Amino acid sequence: MYEEYIRERITELRMRKNISERCMSLDMGHSEGYINHITSGKAMPSMSEFFEICRYFGITPYEFFNENMKYPEKIHKIIKGIKKLNEKDTELIINLIESYKDSNKKY
Repeated sequence: MYEEYIRERITELRMRKNISERCMSLDMGHSEGYINHITSGKAMPSMSEFFEICRYFGITPYEFFNENMKYPEKIHKIIKGIKKLNEKDTELIINLIESYKDSNKKY
């Protein structure tokens, strides 16, 4: 069950990053076919390699496995940016999100 999800999630995240399996493998310091072996079901990453895959995508393991989080790398980037804002700017962002949610409600 989780093996298939891991394979599909790596493929999904990799494709959104617009990077080939070969390039990702080499970027991570592995042989050309490393990611292909994972996504094809021939191998599973070790726990430490899984953490490296998450780091490669700029997400946490929680974000990787959260099926409701469609774009975890973008959400992670937003949260990282918000942490740097002052209180006033943070409130502006909250208001923007709330007004956007309100304008998209279906009645």
